[in-house]
Amino acid sequence: MGALIAVINKKGENAMEAAVAMLKTLKHEHVEALGIASPTTVKVGKVFLELQDKSVNSSMLIGHVFSRILPTDKPQLMKLEGATLVFEGRLYQTAARISDAKAFAMTVQHDPEEAIKKTEADFAFALAEPERLVAGRDVMGIRPLYYGENADFAALASERKALWNIGIKTANSFPPGNIAFVNKNGFEFKPVKTFAYSEPKPLTMQTAAKKLQKLLQHSIMERAAGLKKVAVAFSGGLDSSTIAFLAKKTETNTHLVHVSLKNQPETEHAKRTAKELELPIHIYLYDEGDVEKALPKVLWLIEEPDPLKASIGIPVYWSAQKTAETGLKVLLAGQGADELFGGYKRYVDDYSRFGSKKAHITMFNDIVRMHEANFERDFKICNFHNVELRLPFAAYQIAKFATNLPVELKIELPDNGLRKLVLRQIAESIGLPQFIVKKSKKAIQYTSGVSKTLEKLAKREGLSVKEHVEKIFHKIFRKMKRNE
Repeated sequence: MGALIAVINKKGENAMEAAVAMLKTLKHEHVEALGIASPTTVKVGKVFLELQDKSVNSSMLIGHVFSRILPTDKPQLMKLEGATLVFEGRLYQTAARISDAKAFAMTVQHDPEEAIKKTEADFAFALAEPERLVAGRDVMGIRPLYYGENADFAALASERKALWNIGIKTANSFPPGNIAFVNKNGFEFKPVKTFAYSEPKPLTMQTAAKKLQKLLQHSIMERAAGLKKVAVAFSGGLDSSTIAFLAKKTETNTHLVHVSLKNQPETEHAKRTAKELELPIHIYLYDEGDVEKALPKVLWLIEEPDPLKASIGIPVYWSAQKTAETGLKVLLAGQGADELFGGYKRYVDDYSRFGSKKAHITMFNDIVRMHEANFERDFKICNFHNVELRLPFAAYQIAKFATNLPVELKIELPDNGLRKLVLRQIAESIGLPQFIVKKSKKAIQYTSGVSKTLEKLAKREGLSVKEHVEKIFHKIFRKMKRNE
């Protein structure tokens, strides 16, 4: 695990200086190896000086910073026949038609579209050929990947700041399920495996729940395969409790990680739920000073001055940090469930005011933007702590199934009715108690107390939360520019 870069100097000059600058931006304390490659040569080392070899001088370079999650992990910078490949991701072997890293690399070289279509994985890659780069991203967009260009460079990276560091001001999210062909003239995208809107298909609740339960069990089995132990980001709510219960059924040693500010009622609920599940729970409680300390770090990692993303990112930051300190390397979390199964209040509003079709459209639009709204933020935060985030709900087959479900299987009217109905049906069928099955949706930024604390910190300075977050964001990135 780690991060990748790819860069083309549009003027045909050596891109080494730009590539190293990008890699330096991505390096953190857990990085074990660094790699850089031209279309013909691969160089791997432990310090940047080892990479700056004349044999890899080229106007087109790819690179990787590598940190180990599993004992078998290796730097994924490979020399192929007439090309080189950098791969950042995880292949899930239990379902993939292409499940071996070498087979994936060969497929990318000969048919990159086939690699995206037939691989069950969270990944991003860049292939350096003599005349062009070919880049791609998994259909769900779990692994962050950004692209951009200016007069000098066309480039890609796992974090926006790597692009900013070489003067590319606008870093766009690489569209999931797409391939990009890149040369000195810029980017050409081709959709390969993406979601298309369709009308919902009629299903009974019983049939839908049975099918979804099977898909979710398989997704969790894939994401827990080969692990002796795993952590679950745990609120005690419907999503995390269902994941924890099914993870336990895989016979993987499952640990629950709960973070919150002190004196929040949800912590007692999490304790009660953990006891019911008969799983060990690690509880970490914070105060106002901890929020203030974490905010600049989180903004640096999420790379945008968004108050909502920051308020969600802080609990994710604590969860990843404590997962790492507990000696766990993989964190399962419930991101995606709200978009897929109608967890947000705005879906209820659309449903009650405009009908089920409007709610269905709103949910579909959110599903195709989940990577930008949630996944990129949380993955970058976990990656910083050398913890691999795996999202069982964000499996392609589950998302595809969810986009075709009738709204009536997700949302109950009137406005105060339950949401995520089909998930509640699964929870009930697997034997979770009613206090979990019927628990209403509460967002982590509120249940943890972080949102209210950010309001308090901003008010202390006479600012709105938005102004406070933007002030800190611009301060830390001005510092980055001074250090270039």
